[in-house]
Amino acid sequence: MNIKNNFKIDLVIKNGSVVLPDYNIDKIDIGINEGKICEVGSVDQSLADEVIDAKGLIVMPGAIDTQVHFREPGLTHKEDIYHGTKGAILGGITTVFEMPNTSPATINKEQLDIKLEIAKKNAFCNYSFFIGAAKENITELSKLERLVGCCGVKIFMGSSTGDLLVEDDDSLRKIISNIDRKFAVHSEDEYRLRDRKKILDDPNISVNSHPVWRDDNTAIRSTQRLLKIAREVGKTNLHILHISTADEIKMIEKNKDICTCEVTPQHLYFSSPDCYDLLGTNAQMNPPIRNDDHRKGLWYGIEKKVVDVIGSDHAPHTIEEKKKKYPLSPSGMTGVQTLLPIMLNFVNKNKLTIQDLVRLISVNPCEIYKIKNKGKISLGYDADLTIIDLEKEFEITDKWIASKSGWTPYNNLRIKGMPIFTIVNGKVAMRDNEISENLNGNCVQFNFE
Repeated sequence: MNIKNNFKIDLVIKNGSVVLPDYNIDKIDIGINEGKICEVGSVDQSLADEVIDAKGLIVMPGAIDTQVHFREPGLTHKEDIYHGTKGAILGGITTVFEMPNTSPATINKEQLDIKLEIAKKNAFCNYSFFIGAAKENITELSKLERLVGCCGVKIFMGSSTGDLLVEDDDSLRKIISNIDRKFAVHSEDEYRLRDRKKILDDPNISVNSHPVWRDDNTAIRSTQRLLKIAREVGKTNLHILHISTADEIKMIEKNKDICTCEVTPQHLYFSSPDCYDLLGTNAQMNPPIRNDDHRKGLWYGIEKKVVDVIGSDHAPHTIEEKKKKYPLSPSGMTGVQTLLPIMLNFVNKNKLTIQDLVRLISVNPCEIYKIKNKGKISLGYDADLTIIDLEKEFEITDKWIASKSGWTPYNNLRIKGMPIFTIVNGKVAMRDNEISENLNGNCVQFNFE
């Protein structure tokens, strides 16, 4: 694997244990030059401008969060690209995919270009943006999905934050037929949500009723419809976000030939009713956190490799907004900064292996979305790396959170396993919780068929 070079090397990472889904290599060196991995093996450290000794640490391909909401433009009192990506690198994330339900929504090239310009100036990590599917842009989606800076199309089947909504089968069928790349879906049945909205009229209602209103059948029916339509139109590029029910895992398990899926750390960590009793509206998100039987079903999906991706669904709101009485309180919570620490804690609890985690947050996102030159520690690949200490103990607190919203549902949680270095494009973006303010990420590139 080693290539000898006659030029200076920007950075050498020595003595680390490289972890990939299929193998580990202990005490290996990685040479980086001009943002690319140029040597893997035994590297002459005298050639390097900087050396990181990763003895006792794990080096993995850069962690990728394929579902974040950074709220910019239009909702920057909650979050923005600067603070959101700052949280990302503090949490070991090297690349993010940002969602289109901003204000205005990202449904055309003009709005995509606005986000790209903001990110070019303010993003600490690498970035790409979803185009939102809307009834008015159906015929343009095949062009929009191929724009530079676009990671794919996002469909909202159920109403959530923002006004993007495609609830009917006819529109869904037209949209899915017009998409060639992987498309991501928020799968909740809007018709059932409307029928059950009378539940919210109870003057004594509390947030404990959130998973009652948006019940498991709301998700199950939507995913059934979605799988049926994808099958009918012959599409195999469906990706369902934030799965919340054991039933959907079983359904997707039978349809892996056409569908990939994501689970969030919060759906794996929390369960109702305890989370609502403990956190109140801070536990409120869409689709809801459900009971322990559903949580066990999601872990079954991890074990059986039905689940392909762990994404944070980082969707912040201000503390003041979250303190509103349910149902006036908005759904969503921070997550990009805590995704990797929470999952590393699960590794230490033997809920999954470190190899599983690397597959779920580094390798699979690249394969599913066809990300170019990422997801491997191999010659010529982008030098996006996350270096972790599985033995490091850390207390997650609101104070640590970089998001403009300034809070986390994991406040005061002590975990084991933390990112120590975040390497973005060959540069040290984060070292021991200290960030490099003068570094910027790059726009992600993709391999189109």
